[in-house]
Amino acid sequence: MHFSPQLRIPATYMRGGTSKGVFFRLEDLPVAAQTPGPARDALLLRVIGSPDPYGKHTDGMGGATSSTSKCVIIAPASVPDHDVDYLYGQVSIDSAFVDWSGNCGNLSTAVGPFAITNGFIPAERIPDNGTVTVRIWQANIGKTILAHVPITDGQVQETGDFEVDGVTFPAAEIVLEFLDPSDDEGDGGSMFPTGHLVDDLDVPGLGTLSATMITAGIPTVFVNANALGYDGTELQPVINDDKAALAKLEAIRVAGALRMGLIKTPEEAATRQHTPKVAFVAPPKAYVSSAGKRIAADAIDLNVRAMSMGKLHHAMMGTASVAIATAAAVPGTLVNLAAGGGPRDAVRFGHPSGTLRVGASVELRDGQWAVTRAVMSRSARVLMEGWVRVPQG
Repeated sequence: MHFSPQLRIPATYMRGGTSKGVFFRLEDLPVAAQTPGPARDALLLRVIGSPDPYGKHTDGMGGATSSTSKCVIIAPASVPDHDVDYLYGQVSIDSAFVDWSGNCGNLSTAVGPFAITNGFIPAERIPDNGTVTVRIWQANIGKTILAHVPITDGQVQETGDFEVDGVTFPAAEIVLEFLDPSDDEGDGGSMFPTGHLVDDLDVPGLGTLSATMITAGIPTVFVNANALGYDGTELQPVINDDKAALAKLEAIRVAGALRMGLIKTPEEAATRQHTPKVAFVAPPKAYVSSAGKRIAADAIDLNVRAMSMGKLHHAMMGTASVAIATAAAVPGTLVNLAAGGGPRDAVRFGHPSGTLRVGASVELRDGQWAVTRAVMSRSARVLMEGWVRVPQG
């Protein structure tokens, strides 16, 4: 029997924030995968090593977690006044499915450096030393991200002393600005798609929970930790080793998706695993992070724990961080109340790996809350570059 050689595709393996993924230039993909569809999804699944019933991604580039089962496609900008198109695919671990429904805020950090290094930015815009602002069109949700990337000796600066909780080693700071980051695709067509800052959310098997549902950054359903029997200081094993807890949180996600108009039937939630997110919030309380670092109550404004692809996230998704900061800035949301109430333009929250500060600017427009921008600092680094290989067919 004849077996064909593997495909050899140029790729870069990058960390961005607390995530990592495989980055491709659109032009480098096989022709069949240069347009959306089954061929593209099949290729990315094989690159990552999914579906993997063993949950290890041994035969692929994935890391068998929601933070490491990711692919990114970068192309020349399709929108005026932008530098690149950024398309993100969240690859399922145990099923043959790629979710294109949302952005990855952490990997957004790596898009600017990738664009500079791969020739998407004109040479005359790159100083010998300074900062390049890369205008990114986030193609999944149709939004603009500005990445302020440091340059040293004409090259992207990757090393530095900026630390991110959830990332082992320091690197260079990259500032991200998410412009008008509300993803207004729900029935309500607004940042709060139900029209309320707090709703009574009916969850089958659980009853009625207070919930704040918001589309800023990524569609997110916020509930109070104490309503679930938690205090907001939980680490991954408490949730991820508890099948009943996971089922309960998934039921909240499905109920929220229905209420936000993101899906029409509960069954559709299985094909939209990336969004919405579910997060539970609580007033500040001291805890010890997953790295053994003590987080004092007076060092944070509130505690937040968030679910990603059916598991408690090890830190915090970048897009969910935008949702947290935005909701915290609007008086009366559950996030705002957990942080002590009142107006604010930035929030520092505790997550399983430590803390994160994110800023958000909101305003009332014709009686509706809107977010104009959210800002946070992360870091990015090339881990490996060359070619990824996958079996043909």
